[in-house]
Amino acid sequence: ATAGNVTIWYYWETEGHQKALDHIIQEFNSSQGDVTVEAKYVPFADFKKQLSIGASADELPDLVILDNPDHASYAAMGIFADLTGRFDVSTYYDGPVNSCTLDGKLYGVPFGSNCLLLYYNEDMLKAAGCEVPTTWEELQKVAEACTTDTVSGFAHCSLQNEEGTFNFLPWVWSTGATSYEINSEGGIKALTAVKNLVDAGAMTKEAINWTQGDTMHQFIAGNLAMMINGTWQVPTMRSEVPDLNWNVAPIPMDAQQASGLGGENYAVIAGGNEEGAIKFLEYATSDETCKYMMDAMGYISSNSTIAEGQFAGDAVYEAFVEEMNYANARGPLPEWPEISEAISLAFNEVMTGAATPEDAAAKAQTTIDGILGK
Repeated sequence: ATAGNVTIWYYWETEGHQKALDHIIQEFNSSQGDVTVEAKYVPFADFKKQLSIGASADELPDLVILDNPDHASYAAMGIFADLTGRFDVSTYYDGPVNSCTLDGKLYGVPFGSNCLLLYYNEDMLKAAGCEVPTTWEELQKVAEACTTDTVSGFAHCSLQNEEGTFNFLPWVWSTGATSYEINSEGGIKALTAVKNLVDAGAMTKEAINWTQGDTMHQFIAGNLAMMINGTWQVPTMRSEVPDLNWNVAPIPMDAQQASGLGGENYAVIAGGNEEGAIKFLEYATSDETCKYMMDAMGYISSNSTIAEGQFAGDAVYEAFVEEMNYANARGPLPEWPEISEAISLAFNEVMTGAATPEDAAAKAQTTIDGILGK
């Protein structure tokens, strides 16, 4: 990259996200004459591959906006600039900052946070004579009651990648088991709960092909009564289907309430235009600009001073902010992508009937233990 240019890679598929990023980039570019920023979309499924290949071929951008559980694995590869002492994250929440940190050094800046809740179609639940489910047993009953020839009672993105792992892990965490204990009573119980929903026809098997965006569009189209999805879908839901009666609630639980901590981080590529990238970061994370991005995208600011009061009086967003108290991070661990792969393979095998919950859990655990050197 030349001295004055900064290239950003991002993977957001939501048009509103892309437009919001373009908006702040144009504002930044016209506010000063030293640095020109441009953004490039790289699909989520290709993002890791492109970064890993680029690392050896010297074809990396200057700045990336990446999924927080992947941060440690790239930092361990040595492709991120050390921002310790170069950027102030003292007012940021611990969880997001930890995801940017490796061996006590700061290798990024949290962009924004989000978590998962249960979305439900109020009219469909009412028509089925059902209350909002709070436990796994209730979820099974309500999902079955809401399932018809054209409507699936429940779904969440179940892709065999990080996106799927993100949506599945709250099942495991709700039992009290950790991400690394899949072949445990809790892990097997979580896989069995999903199997039971699929076997009853109340959770569509199609979800193994659905991104979180696809899942939302199925819900919008009236093909789903309930789904697990994230904070960032709210702006799209409100603009695309203003007349749909829907609401959010905590994810139905087993032993304890659980959600997943999602969100992205900014990372500066070592040896690229580091100074230009940091200059843009300072602009992008400033109060007004950050608040604009968070509101446009339906994210919760990772900077606590901005997040407090960000959504005052908005019940749906306030439910997500409250759920942040129960949101677990994935990792942070350099080997997290490999562990995630083992977990997403397990629930895919169970959902398709390729393996029993017990066998899938045992297989995943063997992989996980091998990665962790147990």
